[in-house]
Amino acid sequence: MWTVVYIARTKDMADKLQKILEDDGMLVKVRPICKSADGSDTGYEVLVPESEVEQAHGLIIDIQ
Repeated sequence: MWTVVYIARTKDMADKLQKILEDDGMLVKVRPICKSADGSDTGYEVLVPESEVEQAHGLIIDIQ
């Protein structure tokens, strides 16, 4: 089961986090979560398999 580990405001931020997690060997999905009035995506969920949630949270905390 896929679990959300972070919600990014921009696609660039989501992509950057995806690369960091993938470089550490994790499977990662990024998906848009909402649309603005003009139809553009305004938020992104970063998801990892449930078994990798703790490891992903550890990396996210380390980079902030």
